[in-house]
Amino acid sequence: MVRDEYLKEAIVRSCQNKASVVAEDEFETDKGIRAMLNLGHTFGHAIEAALGYGVWLHGQAVAVGIVMAAFVSMRHGWLNIKDFNRIKQIFLNAKLPINPPDISKELFLDLMGSDKKNKDGKINLVLIKKIGQAFLTKDFSNEILSETLNKKIF
Repeated sequence: MVRDEYLKEAIVRSCQNKASVVAEDEFETDKGIRAMLNLGHTFGHAIEAALGYGVWLHGQAVAVGIVMAAFVSMRHGWLNIKDFNRIKQIFLNAKLPINPPDISKELFLDLMGSDKKNKDGKINLVLIKKIGQAFLTKDFSNEILSETLNKKIF
């Protein structure tokens, strides 16, 4: 019962945090903080589209997407390995997947290219400097992105 209460409180806090962010950036401006709510979604939406909607739950696809974004961030030196491992463990504790399904790198990139955050034909990703500090960027290594898309075990 303690775990259920903890989860209920965590959900309430998450909803309050999201409401606060949306209120601060109601129309999701280019420089607003609301884009940060999209952490993991570029990867996650590609997973959903590749598998067919409903094969994986949205939360499962986004959980994997967050781990992938964290991996890209870590490989760039923006996120430390301790925080990367903590992110993975949180999803494992919640019994969510942390590894992407078998999707070709080419299909992954093609599907990520249609994301709403993209500008001027360039993929934009929400990446992480540390837990709780995400940022939207198009300035990342394509080699690291490619390495992430080919990664099977995180």
